[in-house]
Amino acid sequence: MDKLLIIALFTESIWETIKLIKKEKGLSADRIGSIVVGILICVLAKVDLFKFFGINLSIEYLGYALTGLIVSRGSNFLHDLLGSVDKIYQNLKNILK
Repeated sequence: MDKLLIIALFTESIWETIKLIKKEKGLSADRIGSIVVGILICVLAKVDLFKFFGINLSIEYLGYALTGLIVSRGSNFLHDLLGSVDKIYQNLKNILK
């Protein structure tokens, strides 16, 4: 159950990040640059939020790339996202008591 909620949370975050690429008059070079840098760093550093939370994707580098998309939103966004994940774990912990 917890993995399903985390996947849903990450999916929404990734989709919202992708939507930021398009502006009224074309594409956002800043957003694209941020995404490329985020993905590059996560691939090179082998940082995978999915694996961190015990969610194994069948394509190894996909976890790095999707994590890079999330990371490209910045530290405040990532902090809020991880806070939401923590709330999921805390709620499940309280339910299972």
